[in-house]
Amino acid sequence: MKQSEITSLSTAELQEKLSQSRKTYADLKTTHTISPIQNPLQIRTVRRTIARLITEISKRELQ
Repeated sequence: MKQSEITSLSTAELQEKLSQSRKTYADLKTTHTISPIQNPLQIRTVRRTIARLITEISKRELQ
């Protein structure tokens, strides 16, 4: 998810996307621990998306 897409979302949508992304990240980590997944770079992508979402939420709370 790109930064431009994140900034266009409402705060409630950001919270929803964050919870979905965290669940996806946990599932990917669990799956990768049991048996290697096809594309391990997915883990990095989801982790960075979570960081972007948290940053945007924090930025909005400060304003």
